Amino acid sequence: MVGPKAYIHLENLFHNYDLIKQQLNGTPIMAVVKANAYGHGAVPIAKALRSKGVNHFAVFTFEEALELKAGGIEEDILVFCRPTKEMLSEAAISNIALNLSAIEDLPLFIEAETSPKFHLKVDTGMSRLGIPFNLAVDTLQQIKRNGHLNCEGIYSHYATADEGELSYAEHQLEQFNQVLHAAKELDLNIKYIHFSNSGTVLNMPQTSFNLVRVGILLYGAFPSEEVPMDMPIKPVMEFKGPVVALREISAGTKVSYGGVWEAPQDTVIGVIQTGFADGFPRPWYVDGYIGLRGKNYPIAGRVCMDQFMVDFGGADVRVGDEVLIFGQNDTETIHIEDIAQAIGSTSYVLLTAVSGRTERIFIN
Repeated sequence: MVGPKAYIHLENLFHNYDLIKQQLNGTPIMAVVKANAYGHGAVPIAKALRSKGVNHFAVFTFEEALELKAGGIEEDILVFCRPTKEMLSEAAISNIALNLSAIEDLPLFIEAETSPKFHLKVDTGMSRLGIPFNLAVDTLQQIKRNGHLNCEGIYSHYATADEGELSYAEHQLEQFNQVLHAAKELDLNIKYIHFSNSGTVLNMPQTSFNLVRVGILLYGAFPSEEVPMDMPIKPVMEFKGPVVALREISAGTKVSYGGVWEAPQDTVIGVIQTGFADGFPRPWYVDGYIGLRGKNYPIAGRVCMDQFMVDFGGADVRVGDEVLIFGQNDTETIHIEDIAQAIGSTSYVLLTAVSGRTERIFIN
């Protein structure tokens, strides 16, 4: 296939996993594989992590959970989205854990013929999904009164754990501990307690409970520029595109839409068969570059839906060569964090955008 390729380096995934486990002193990890494992391929990534002993996975939609089940993942799977009535019976049959994150959803579990297992999510300050903090104790009491309910976990989500100033995260942690104290007072047998994420792995590793949700860090990218970045993680994805045409142009020739780029001198322009429909970050054309044989070359003009152009000058480049867009190989490294910073985006956005016609190739 001629087109963009995402080479997924599983040895780098294992390397990152081992580093994170060491940082957490062995606390079990819930691998977050939502959004197709952040663009890396949910089922192959889950299978690879399972071989390292991971027994817990998290996704956002119920369909993503069913995809993992169909792919042979029998380990614990937690679904982050709000449940619907239709999900409950299938979740009970398929042994999928749902998310109780709204007080209005509690009757679904109480009235279900068989209550599936679920994790109670408490909003401690994210103001997204989650039982409001002031209703958490009442919700725990209702769970206690309905003894057939299978509440196997309690969790929350940090809003600022990947930032340099952690007072708000510490406030959230204080509220979460109050909820845990209430659960203990009610003698609720809660199997899993989790709050930490990639940001806290780096910023607040001492706050882990008995399960830690990790996403972006597993894939070799940092959650923000404000966390300590001394953990030697490696990018799992190497995103590349093929050179499909070369043309000589004269100084002053305009390239691509809008004519915003002009050749500063006589040069060779390469056409790369990868565009924003495949996940190339379109704003990166302004000061962006690609890598080839140990050198960087500037992007020439606006990125198109299916292609973009590169100013190769007098480089040794041939049709069929693959250029590095981001990631790492033996001769080049382009950090996704650098691209994100340059265009005002995040590593999350850039990784999950890799889709379209991009072929994923898994390397052990």
